[in-house]
This record gives sequence, structure tokens and C-alpha cells, in this order.
Amino acid sequence: MSLFQSIPSPGGAADSTRPLADRMRPRTLEEYVGQEHLIGPGKPLRVQIERDDSGSLIFWGPPGTGKTTLAKIIAKMTKAEFIEFSAVLAGIKEIKQVMADAERARQYGTRTIVFIDEIHRFNKAQQDAFLPHVEKGNIRLIGATTENPSFEINSALLSRCRVYVLQPLGEEQIVTLLRRALTDGEHGLGAMNVTASDEVLQKIASYTSGDARSAYNVLEVAVGLAKASLLPNSGRDGAPIADPVEITDDIVRDALQKRILLYDKTGEEHYNLISALHKSVRNSDPDAALYWLGRMLEAGEDPLYVARRVVRMAVEDIGLADPNALSLCMAARDAVDFIGMPEGNLALAQAVVYLSVAPKSNALYTAYGSVQADVESTAAEAVPLHLRNAPTSLMKGLGYGRGYQYAHDLESKVADMKCLPENLQGRVYYQPTNEGIEKRIRERMEEIKRQRAHAAEPGSSKKKES
Repeated sequence: MSLFQSIPSPGGAADSTRPLADRMRPRTLEEYVGQEHLIGPGKPLRVQIERDDSGSLIFWGPPGTGKTTLAKIIAKMTKAEFIEFSAVLAGIKEIKQVMADAERARQYGTRTIVFIDEIHRFNKAQQDAFLPHVEKGNIRLIGATTENPSFEINSALLSRCRVYVLQPLGEEQIVTLLRRALTDGEHGLGAMNVTASDEVLQKIASYTSGDARSAYNVLEVAVGLAKASLLPNSGRDGAPIADPVEITDDIVRDALQKRILLYDKTGEEHYNLISALHKSVRNSDPDAALYWLGRMLEAGEDPLYVARRVVRMAVEDIGLADPNALSLCMAARDAVDFIGMPEGNLALAQAVVYLSVAPKSNALYTAYGSVQADVESTAAEAVPLHLRNAPTSLMKGLGYGRGYQYAHDLESKVADMKCLPENLQGRVYYQPTNEGIEKRIRERMEEIKRQRAHAAEPGSSKKKES
């Protein structure tokens, strides 16, 4: 079979053995649902397609948002041969063979679109194999990925492609697709005489996280369950059913089993969700913090990873405004480790709510960042002599420890003594806020400053009275 044998017409008779999601795949931009920001009238991708100037593209978006469908529509509208790769199965040998065939086809005036599903799974060498052919125009490359292209695709290849971000479908858009599948007698389920209320379809849509493919799969299972609930031999084997069969709430519940949560513990969504949790805590929003925590835990995230990040939130965003926050988060970590899941989820929930409502301060975080910058540029600075220990007579003779003032011998417990290197004198790193306990810390630091100034005055009494 030639690599360039024409693919079956998408408008042909539907094969009932194919999954519903594949049979209902849109064949034109007019049938396509969603992504109006890209293919609506006058939008950038639509204009490029209509001008036959789409070039090489990367479609980045969650599963079930129409990446493959859009690539096939582009191939049809631009009258190009469509070659589909799976990055999971293809190797360098297959890539080189297709590239050679595409180069020969171009000489005869045939354009080729090479579509690569899950392009992020190709390694650097495999991605590099496409570069010269994209540059020469032998192929138009369309890649689909659920991962951030900035991290997963070689910069050389990425620079030669336009990246378009596809968004999850809205619930109303999913309902539109499901209703279309129920009524389409040629490609969908119309011949089966199955009905479903808008509420039932809305339930399927709400449980599939904007993934049209998952929604179609749930609907197909629900239809099978609805047919199975009939009397034996009534409407079996795809035969038309005389009376409509309704998909009920109970049937949908059985079909769903468990909500499909979009989550990849090693991919970008992992970082998106932990970022949402952290920023909700920082913004003192306990409801949002609980929601994002639940999204991670219910999708199977490692609870100890969440616990570590929660501890980080305690020291970065609360700090000394509420020192108990760190203790509580460490206790939550220990609870998760001790009792495991799912019981440990409440310990983490307690921690994120506490952090959300606690007074906020990043004073320590900012202070340590400034210290790191100074340490990098002053790492060779000598420790002042009066701060050095002098365990030997030689060291004493060199001035080690000379001028040191023992604070406990002073009435104020504060000596007029510099403790930073000479070129950092007067540097202030930690500047407490007026939030929570840091307000008291600020007041104490101001008192220390006054006492140090007083100790520096000539004739001031520095020793404790005996």
C-alpha cells in the first residue's frame, strides 16, 4: 500500500464498528464546535486556512478538544495528502521513509501534510529529522500535543511552526455535540431511537472536563446500558427500536462510574494545579484553595508532594506573621505519612484552610533572597575579628575576639557592636510587616535599635548592676 493512497472520504458511509467519537468527527469547519478564538470568522487560523497559507502548525491543548479533527479538516480544505503518525509507535526509519516519499510527491505537484499525534513523545533526534523537510517545504507539519511546546519541542522545530492553543470545550458545546450524535442517523445513534433530556446530557458534559471524546464514549456506553435494560431481543444487534429508549440519570451514573479528571502528574497540568493552589492560599481564599487541593488529590497526586508544597507555602507566604503555620503544616505532613489516604486528605485540607486565613508576610522570603544575592557577591569577605573565636594564644595575638561584647553582661542585652562585614554595614534584610505576630516583631526590632543607639552614646551604662 502506498503511503500516499487516498484516505477514505470522511463523508462516506459510517462504519458502525468504529467508536462514536470517530464516526462523529466533524468534516468541515462549519461542523466543528469550539475554538472560536481560532477558527471563528476573521480569526487568525481560519484566515490562514482559507488563504491556503497555514504553514506548519502545533496544536496545543487538552485531550478531546479537536486537534486531530482540525488537522484533517485543514488537509481536506487545502487538498493535501494526509499522513498520520503516532509518536508512540513511529521511529526514525519510518520518518525518513515518509519524508523521502513526500519529497518525491512534491516534484509531481502533490502537497503533503504530516500529522503527528503526541509530538512531545518524539525525542530530539526524531524531531530533528523533520527540520530539513519543513524548511524545504516538502511537508507541512502539524503536531498535536497536550504538553507545553516550550518544554517538549526542540526550539529549532518550534521556531518554524505557529503554535495555536486549543481550549477545553464548554459544557454547552459538549451538550450540542451529544445532541447531534443522538439525532444523526448516518454517523451517530439516530437509528437507535434513544432519547436523553438536556439535564442528562448536561450531567455527562459536566463530568468529562471539556473532553468531547470522553463525552462521546460515556454516551455510547449509556446507550448500550439503555438497550440492555429492554426485554430480550428487543432492539438488539443495532436493529431499530420501535419505542424510544430514554437514557436516565441512573444509567449515566453507571456509565460514568467516576468523574474523568484531567491530570498528568508529570506534565504541565501538574504544575498548573499546584500553582493555582499556592496562589489561592496566598490570596487568602480558602474555598479556592480547597477546590484545587481536591482536584489534585482526587486525581491521584502524591499526597506527600502536596504536603511538601504546603510546608513551602507556610514559610514563603506566612512566615513569622504566624509561626504556628509551619508547625501545623509539618503536623499535617506527619498525619498524611502516618494514616495514609484517603483519611490524610483532611489533614491537608486543614492545613490549606489555616494558611489561607492566616496573616500573610513574605518578609522572610524577600530577606533571604537579598541575602543570597549579597552572599554571591561577598562570599570572600572576612569575618570581623571581634566575632572570631580565639582558642589559641597565636589567634589572640592576632586580634581574634578583641572588642567582642558579651550581650548577657549588658543590662539591655544589646551591644553597640557591628556583626556584618565592613562593606555591608547598615544593610537591612528583614523588614517585618504589620501582619500578625510580625507586628510585635517590628516593635521589638525598633526597641532593639533604640537600645543599640543608646549603648553607643558616650558615658552610657553598659554593664549590669551587680
